[in-house]
Amino acid sequence: MLRITGNRIVSERLSSINRWRRWYSVQVARKDIAADHNEAGFIPKLPAFDYTPPPYEGPSGEEILAKRKEFLSPSMFFFYKKPLNIVNGKMQYLFDENGRRYLDAFGGIATVSCGHCHPKVVEAIVNQTRKLQHSTILYLNNTVADFAEALAAKLPGDLKVVFFTNSGTEANELALLMAKLYTGNHDVISLRNGYHGNAAGTMGATAQSVWKFNVIQSGVHHAVNPDPYRGIFGSDGGMYARDVEEIIEYGTSGNVAAFISEAIQGVGGIVELAPGYLPAAYKMVKNAGGLCIADEVQAGFGRTGSHFWGFEAQGVVPDIVTMAKGIGSGIPLGAVVTTPRIAEVLTQRSYFNTFGGNPVCSAAGRAVLDVIAEENLQQNALTVGTYLKNSLTALQHKYQLIGNVRGRGLMLGVELVTDRELKTPAKLETLHIMDQMKDLGVLIGKGGCRGNVFRITPPLCFTKEDADFLVGAMDYTMSKI
Repeated sequence: MLRITGNRIVSERLSSINRWRRWYSVQVARKDIAADHNEAGFIPKLPAFDYTPPPYEGPSGEEILAKRKEFLSPSMFFFYKKPLNIVNGKMQYLFDENGRRYLDAFGGIATVSCGHCHPKVVEAIVNQTRKLQHSTILYLNNTVADFAEALAAKLPGDLKVVFFTNSGTEANELALLMAKLYTGNHDVISLRNGYHGNAAGTMGATAQSVWKFNVIQSGVHHAVNPDPYRGIFGSDGGMYARDVEEIIEYGTSGNVAAFISEAIQGVGGIVELAPGYLPAAYKMVKNAGGLCIADEVQAGFGRTGSHFWGFEAQGVVPDIVTMAKGIGSGIPLGAVVTTPRIAEVLTQRSYFNTFGGNPVCSAAGRAVLDVIAEENLQQNALTVGTYLKNSLTALQHKYQLIGNVRGRGLMLGVELVTDRELKTPAKLETLHIMDQMKDLGVLIGKGGCRGNVFRITPPLCFTKEDADFLVGAMDYTMSKI
C-alpha cells in the first residue's frame, strides 16, 4: 500500500504553487510582448512578388462549398474555419478568389516541388497534350522510356527498373505485392505512426488509427517508432531496431516478406527516424529473407536538401523505392523502382496499368527532374531549409508552446505542447494558430496522430525572405495567445 506523508503533501502543494507562479510570470511576459507588437503596429508583410493573377470570374467559395457538400464524399474535410477558394498559383504563392496572395508553406502536402505552374513543367504538359494525350503502354512511345531512364539514373545500385503508377498509395500497394511474390513470405513489418496509403494493403501498413477503417488488415506487424522526441530510447536507433528483431522472432515464422518505412514520417508529423535505425533494421529484415521498401512519397526529389532521397541520410540502399507527389509537382503520378531480379516476379502473371506511364504525366515528370537540376532546387532546399529551421528553433526558445522543431531541408515539423515536460499535445492551439497565420497570408499544414504538429513542406523554390515572413507570422500569432 502506497503511503504519503504529511511532509510530502506540503512539498507537493508548494511545488504546485511554484509551477503556477512560473506559469503566471510567463503569461505576463507574453502579454508584454504582444503589447509591444501592438504598440509598434508590427504585422509581418508578404515579400514582394512580380505577378498578378487574372480576375477570377468563377463561382464563389460559398457556392463551391454548397455543391461540394451535395455532390462530393462526406468524408472529405478541409482546413480553416472558413475554407479558402484557391483559384491561381505561381511558384511558392497561391491566390484566392479575391486575388489575395498567400505564401504556400504546405506545397499541396509536399507535392509541389518545382513551384506552382512552373513555366517549363507547364510547357512540357501542353506540348505533349497537343501531340498525344494518351495511348497505352501496349504501343511504343519515347516519352515514358526517356523518363524511366532519367529517373533510374537518380537511384543507387541496381535500382533501375521502373513501374509507373497514379499515386503513392498505388505505388506502395505494388511494392508490397512484389515483395510477397519475390520472397514467398506474407508478413510485413512497418512502423507505428507511419502512413503508406488508404487502400487494402497500405491501410494495414499504416499505423495511425485515424486513417484505418474497421476492416480485416492481417499480416502486418507495427514496430516501435524510432522517434527521437517522443520515443523511449531517444535518438538511439540501434535500441529501437531490436523491436524489429523481436517481432520477427516472436510474431512471425522467422521469415518475412518486407519492411516498409518512410525516412521522415510525413503524415505522422515530420518525424525523422533516429540515427542508425535503418541500417540495423534492414540487416535484421534481410536475415529473415525480407525485402526493404523505402517510401519516398514525401521525402524524395531533393526535399530533404542533404540528399535526393530521404533514405540516403541513413546510408542504406533499399530493395524497392516508392515515390509520388513531388515526382510530378502536382500531376497525378507515382512510381516503383526496383532491381531487374525483383521486377521479374511480375512476369508470373499479367500486370498492367492503363494510366501508368501516360505520356503527359511522363513529360511532366521528366520536366520536373530537369528543373530540380537546372535550378539547383535540392541545394536551395538545404540552404533555405537550414535557415528556416534555425529561425524556428530560435522561436522555440521564446515560446514554451513549441515543444520540438525537427526535420531537414524543406520538410520541417513544429510540434506544439501545453507542457514541455509532459509533452501534452496542444491541438486546439495548433488549429487557432493555423487560422490566424492564414489571415496573415501564410498557409501551413497540420499532422501528427495528435493533430498538434505544423507540417512545413513548401515548394523547393522557397526563399529566405519567405522563411522570414513565415517565422514572423508565427511569432506574431503566438505573441497574441
